[in-house]
This record gives sequence, structure tokens and C-alpha cells, in this order.
Amino acid sequence: MSLLFKNRSAILLLMINIFLVFTAIGLIVPVMPAYMNMLHINGTTVGLLVAAFSLTQLLLSPLAGRLSDTYGRKQMIIIGMVIFTLSELVFGLANSAIPLFIGRMLGGVGAALIMPAVMAYTADVTSMEERGKGMGFINAAISTGFIIGPGIGGFLAEYGIRVPFYAAAVAGAFAAVITAFILPASKPAASSVASAVETKKEGLAKQLLYSYRQPYFLSLIIVCVSAFGLANYETVYGLFVDHKFGFTTKDIAFIITFGSIAGAVVQATIFGWILNKFGEKNVIALCLLFSGLFIFLTLFAEGYWVIVTVTFIVFLAIDILRPAIGTQMSRMANEQQGYVAGLNSAFTSLGNIAGPIVAGFLFDIDINFPYMAAAAILILSFFLAVAVGRRDSRKAAGNIR
Repeated sequence: MSLLFKNRSAILLLMINIFLVFTAIGLIVPVMPAYMNMLHINGTTVGLLVAAFSLTQLLLSPLAGRLSDTYGRKQMIIIGMVIFTLSELVFGLANSAIPLFIGRMLGGVGAALIMPAVMAYTADVTSMEERGKGMGFINAAISTGFIIGPGIGGFLAEYGIRVPFYAAAVAGAFAAVITAFILPASKPAASSVASAVETKKEGLAKQLLYSYRQPYFLSLIIVCVSAFGLANYETVYGLFVDHKFGFTTKDIAFIITFGSIAGAVVQATIFGWILNKFGEKNVIALCLLFSGLFIFLTLFAEGYWVIVTVTFIVFLAIDILRPAIGTQMSRMANEQQGYVAGLNSAFTSLGNIAGPIVAGFLFDIDINFPYMAAAAILILSFFLAVAVGRRDSRKAAGNIR
């Protein structure tokens, strides 16, 4: 019996937790216009609210990874879910901008605690051969949360503008209780204490500064770049197709949902087979190449179904890329699974913060500039990934001799 099969209930519970977090992130999308009118806040404030979540997650992620290694994955997941529940409750009760910021920042703290612990737990309970499949399940839950979050938010808002956040708080509290009573510890916390002690004095800035010394540093760079490219792509996608092709809100929603669902299905079904068949390095390189090329081709696409096809390929490439990088780094992490997962989350947050800012700035200059920049960065990353793969192959050949 495979390890993944033996631990299927644990993987399922992890998927539920991470699904709730990323669904809640999307809840804000359809209701923010109403919140803007109700609380008299402007678009700049809304943008800062989005940045506040990613920034808080960035600042806490490396610390959260170390805590996961020191005190155990389960404890961090439970604490993260409790904070997540509180964040949704605060956001739902808010009557001014300040509580909104508090709620979003608490949400970033909860996500920072949950993400590294979930990724590290998955690495703990799966074999090397099945790790790709396990990571695929987790990332499928993340993608699905992103997909249906706005839809759930819009549906629940019909019963009251604050109802989506109250519902998320109730679901988070229930998940925290179930996790506390059902989820087994993935490994004794003491087994990771040594690795945590090595990094206990390092703050976020020092960890990021000295991450270049790690064997997985270039993978972290690719994590950041891919997050930047995707955030850049998604931030102005609606504006781009509206200005250039006259697409309606319904058209945009269908295209994004179709692409995201396809990516989630691949992650949950054949992602493990893809990694085992072609290897992480080849999969990462090809996904970077395809995403960069098809983002660039978006500039020249004409017709509704051509846009649908190009967007589908971009989403599919990115959805395969993220778990492939996570799997590659987990193989390099050894006893520092939580620490590495924390850095992974931190570099992702860097991309998620910078991507929308750069995209908005470039879009105001020229409608095509954001996609030109995203395509160029992703294709450059492809060449970087190829160079790293060749270097590692030469090292391996040298060791064999």
C-alpha cells in the first residue's frame, strides 16, 4: 500500500484547509465594490488592502516555516486556521477601513502559518516517487479555491454583503476543530529541531539575503518570477481584453474559469505521472517557455476562441509550473521541509506584491507593455532553468566518475 494511499485522509484534510484559505481570498472580489460604497473607501485603499495580505504573508512566511520545523506541522495548521477564522470575522464586522486592514493582515498571518506547514506535511507523508502527486492534490485545492471563491462570494452576498465573510469564519472554525481532533502529527517535532536551531536567529531579510547560498536558490528565483508573471498577467487581463477586444464580464469570467479548472484537473490527476515521466527540471523549463511564448502571442491573438485557447495554455503551464517547483525544492530540503516551504511562500509573495504594481504602472503607459514584460521575464527564466539543469547534469556526471 502506497504512503499516499495510507495517508489519504490526512491529505484530504490538508486540501480542505488550504482550499478554505484560498477560497476566502477570492470572496473579496465581487463584494469590494459594495464595500467601497458602504464604507466610503477609494480604489487606492482597495489596492493597499490586496497588498496588505501578501505583504504580511511575506514577512511571516520564513518564521512560520521554522516554527513548523520546531513545533510540528499540525500545530501550525491549527493556529493558522484559528487566525484565518478571526480575520474573516473581523473583515465581516468592519465599519471602517482600519478593521478591513486588520482583517486582511490577519489573513496574511494565517496563510503564512498554514502554507509552509501544509506543504511540509505533504512532503513528510509521501514517498519521493509520490510526492509530485501529493503536491498536485494540494495545488489543485489551491487552484479550485481561487476558481470558485469569487462565485461563492457573489452567491452568498445575495443574502447580505457581510454573509460571505461570516460563512468563511464558520467554515474555518469547523476545519480547525476537525484538524485538531483528526489530523495525526506527521513526524515528531524533535526530528526537525536541529534544522530549526540552525536558522533561529535569522530574520526575513537575512534569510532572503543569504538564500543564494542554498542549492535551491535558483528554484526560489523561478518561484518569484512565475508568481510575478502570473500576477502581472491576471491583474490586467480583464482590462486588456476589454480595451482590445471588447470582451464582456461574462466572457472574461468564462475564460479564466475554464483555464483554471483545466489546470486543477491536471494537478489532481496526471501531474504526478508528468513529473515521474519527464522530471521536474524538464517540466519546469517547458512550462516557463510555453507560458512566456503564449503570453507574448496574446498580443497578436484575434478572435474569441483564439483568446480562449491562448489563455488556456498559459493557465495550464503556470498551474503545472508551481507544484513542479515545490516538488523539486522539497526533494532538496531534507530535514528543512518547513523552512524551505516558508522561503517558497516568501518568494511567491514577493512576486504577488510586485506583479500587480508593475502591471498597473506599465498598463498606464501602454496596454501591451505588461504582457511584453511578463513574456520576456518568463522566457529569460526558461534559459536560466535550462542552464541550471545542464550544470546539475555535469555535476552528476562528475560524481559518477
